[in-house]
Amino acid sequence: MSEATLHPPTRLLFGPGPTMVEPRVTEALGKPIVGPLDPYFFEVADRTRELLRLVFGTRNETTLVVPGTGSSGMETAVANFVEPDSKFAVFANGYFCDRLSEMGTRQGARLVRFEKPWGEVFGYEEAAEFVRREKPSVVAFVHAETSTGALQDVRAITKAAREVDALVIADTVTSLGALPVSVDEAGIDIAYSCSQKGLSGPPGLSPFTASPRAMDRLRARKTPLHQWYLDLKLLSDYYDGRKYHHTVSTPLFYALHESLRLIQEEGLQNRFDRHLRNHLALVRGLEAMGLEMHVAAGHRIPNVNTPRVPEGVDDARVRKHLLEKHGIEIAGGFGPLAGKIFRIGLMGPLANESSVSQFLDAFRDALRT
Repeated sequence: MSEATLHPPTRLLFGPGPTMVEPRVTEALGKPIVGPLDPYFFEVADRTRELLRLVFGTRNETTLVVPGTGSSGMETAVANFVEPDSKFAVFANGYFCDRLSEMGTRQGARLVRFEKPWGEVFGYEEAAEFVRREKPSVVAFVHAETSTGALQDVRAITKAAREVDALVIADTVTSLGALPVSVDEAGIDIAYSCSQKGLSGPPGLSPFTASPRAMDRLRARKTPLHQWYLDLKLLSDYYDGRKYHHTVSTPLFYALHESLRLIQEEGLQNRFDRHLRNHLALVRGLEAMGLEMHVAAGHRIPNVNTPRVPEGVDDARVRKHLLEKHGIEIAGGFGPLAGKIFRIGLMGPLANESSVSQFLDAFRDALRT
């Protein structure tokens, strides 16, 4: 590699994120930069927020973009709404549930967890029994757990939380833009996501929404918020009051705006149907090769597929072959699933029939190595 030039390899990103982006999104990154208080930036930000309300399925006034990746959205949710010495309940069945738990502990909350093996989900009765017993102030869960490929039924948790007047935090990092989130209809109070998975943009921004009920709780908060950069009231003052808070990345905003416009043009339901249709085609192809899926049918994430590594197969060797011979990137498992599953993303521009066929041909070749 020359010190004076950059020549990144062309990859097909079939991993769990980041995903491929459309040419229009890449083009948007090259538009002229404006300052953080420029009227044009706020025009873009306002349109972006309206499009995010559409994708989130909400009318929440507090729908905005947090600077940073999905983890910054997660920390914004926990830091603002989980107070020290309050009871914080986490439904734990994967890596990102553990990250939520750690953030709650760092806030000084009394953490309680309902744990299941990685890849399983929570049912209505068991969720209700846990929440009624613990009576937490805030409940958190991961809608689409990227580490396992498991999709959680949202209402199993929100229904139980409403019975004890708990706020509900939903991690929609992987699901937003690829399958329905339906924040208002499902009874979610706080949700956060990222720009580089279901929304098919470059990484670096975290879409975020909070209900009026959640914001009332935040305004009534009894303890001071230690975070400054992720203070939701300060972020709201920036977007709504045009009061300087931080220097935004206008190129990333342009890209997110263009990603959302593409989703709007396609139509939400058409997009959801496309991801599901191609997920099913991929699963059929994997099963025809003799692979088994880690997550039970009916609980799988359409855009992150997790087949089990066959007996005697070295997953790292398969992934290396795909990258070096086909330019295809996928991911392996980690934690208790290290070496046991592949994580195959099928998002945005790659969620189509020809890409599924191309991947299956390359994967079949890699398994023979």
